[in-house]
Amino acid sequence: MNELEQFMRASGFDEVHVDGETVRVANEVGIATIELTLEFVDRPDADLAYEQREGIFKEMRTAYTVTPVANGSELVATTEFALDVAIVGDVLDSTVIKRQRRKELTAQFDWLEEETGLDEVED
Repeated sequence: MNELEQFMRASGFDEVHVDGETVRVANEVGIATIELTLEFVDRPDADLAYEQREGIFKEMRTAYTVTPVANGSELVATTEFALDVAIVGDVLDSTVIKRQRRKELTAQFDWLEEETGLDEVED
């Protein structure tokens, strides 16, 4: 996860630009293109976290926590968001966003599995 640009690209976003603590991503979801500006933030309860600074959400944050377990480490990713209905309207709803986010996180976990050579990475 320390390779931030590669880790963010692993989500399958159509575009990823990392500039220090700021990440700009774009992704086509259905008939819409979602563009977000994210900022990495320090959170005492997470090993890596970011929040939306600009985009379609009223608010959006994602956090990753790594916890030691008997045979290695467990990685948990959580995403919380609130849609800005005035922007999103009928084009996207929370079900589409949840499904897309799940796909992105699964792709990141698959990338981590490949990079680390672990037999199993759970999402």
